[in-house]
Amino acid sequence: MISISSLKIRPDQGMKEIRAEVRRILHLAADEAFTAAIWKSSLDARKKPDLFLVCTVHVSLERPELEKRILRKNRDQNVTSFEPVSYRLPEICEENSGDSGDFTGKSAASGECGKAAGTKAPSAFSSSSIFRPVIVGAGPAGLFCALVLSNAKLKPIILERGLPVDERTEAVEKFWAGGALDPECNVQFGEGGAGTFSDGKLNTQIKDRSGRIRFVLETFQDAGADPEILYSSKPHIGTDLLRTCIKNIRARIEELGGEFRFSTCLTGLTQDASGIWHLTGRHGKIQEELLTKQLVLAIGHSARDTFFMLRKNGFAMHAKAFAVGVRIQHPQHLIDEALYGKDCRYSLPPSSYKLTHHLGKERGVYSFCMCPGGYVVNASSEEGMLAVNGMSNHGRDSGNANSAIVVTISPEEIQGWMRMREADPVLSGIAFQRHLEMAAFRIGQGVVPVQRFEAFRQRESRDAPMAFEPRIKGAFRQANLREIFPEEISQGIEEGILAWDKQIPGFASPEALLAGVESRTSSPIRLERTESLEALGKPGLYPCGEGAGYAGGITSAAVDGLRVGEQIVLLYGSKRLSPASSGR
Repeated sequence: MISISSLKIRPDQGMKEIRAEVRRILHLAADEAFTAAIWKSSLDARKKPDLFLVCTVHVSLERPELEKRILRKNRDQNVTSFEPVSYRLPEICEENSGDSGDFTGKSAASGECGKAAGTKAPSAFSSSSIFRPVIVGAGPAGLFCALVLSNAKLKPIILERGLPVDERTEAVEKFWAGGALDPECNVQFGEGGAGTFSDGKLNTQIKDRSGRIRFVLETFQDAGADPEILYSSKPHIGTDLLRTCIKNIRARIEELGGEFRFSTCLTGLTQDASGIWHLTGRHGKIQEELLTKQLVLAIGHSARDTFFMLRKNGFAMHAKAFAVGVRIQHPQHLIDEALYGKDCRYSLPPSSYKLTHHLGKERGVYSFCMCPGGYVVNASSEEGMLAVNGMSNHGRDSGNANSAIVVTISPEEIQGWMRMREADPVLSGIAFQRHLEMAAFRIGQGVVPVQRFEAFRQRESRDAPMAFEPRIKGAFRQANLREIFPEEISQGIEEGILAWDKQIPGFASPEALLAGVESRTSSPIRLERTESLEALGKPGLYPCGEGAGYAGGITSAAVDGLRVGEQIVLLYGSKRLSPASSGR
């Protein structure tokens, strides 16, 4: 296969023009047959109003000998050979296993049967035994781990404290309409995890030569996402389509033998001398016990009660840096004009931005989880506390842009701020988050506190007319957001917004609207694990995904879930993964 990078077309052009460019670049005759597919595409707006789509295109010629000749004689650095890496879900090596296939309908990998070095699968590991693998959490990490295990006929049990996605959506919308908060099912907890009520972004900064990222994208596409996610440089699903995807992935897992138990919250766990994990779960008012040899904790970054329980039970963990701040809203047209140009002649989707600013003393402020055409949402999960997040539908058509503007903070700084409130330094990040969220709840009188940027700079809390209509899911009122933070954080937010006005004119407009508090950017804790991905000193237990501190979004969490699932399948004796698929 031939890969052509840096191929440029105008935004109003398509595959017809791409194919013409392929013929020109490869010097193909008019009757030479070939197939072409876009692998990556991004918008180049550096010389606006002259905008271009910059594509990487993969080309297969009908005559392989011609393809080889072109590559051999090629002198264009943008024309190279490309060998696609195809990820396949691993299977248990059993004579009667058959070919279950993967979610996308492609047959699973064939290959030599073997076991992980130094392991032998005991009889208790049989998929027909009572010791089925258990996954706690049905976010991206838990779902993709379950996909691996169910494909391998291990019939995992997935525990989720919240509700299935349709019922969860009803509960969240009732809360936004003024109903009571359900601490077990909300924007943070429930099927799909916290990402269910987000923009559904799939971009990630992790490096991956295994094909796992492509597999994640293909899985979402086959489950109902827009095919554009396969090649967009900034892929997103949208919260409306993501809910359908989650249901379809769950259906596939159940079809393969996985079992979901909703409204079931993990409350305790111990390991006996034989290595069996005893889980205590709460289903309503009923306590249940479950036994397993392989336990995956894909609990999400907001499972604070679970972190405290793990700490009490002696799990190795440490505090990690994260970031906190506010959400900023602008009219979407202001962002579009800055990035596309005022006289843009093309019909383009709502634009996004990614901004960073160095504050000195090893501290930075940056935009996070930018939602074009989106909403600020009340993302609270505990009584008497208030947090916000950003969300967009697939169409990104709310009329407003919003993004988190967050300042990095270290565990040492947090421990200094929380010295009198939290004796355990490992858990001080959670205590700090709660402190900020209680302050936000207090100044907002139970609803989302908002403030014009001019008032934020002047430390005013009085009500004032707003120049544009806020797009917020949940009630809101004007308040002084500076009362939430230590002054260092407020100053960092202000400095960053002012600095970015040079890049996006109007970004620091007095009428830009802030909302708080953005406190759930990432987990404040990392659960320590070994090379085999097991918790340090806790064999058979696998911390996984964003809550465990090993991911930072939907795609990276899903990839971590795949990796953990692979490790468990290896214990049973799996068909070997190819070298490209087995790396960490």
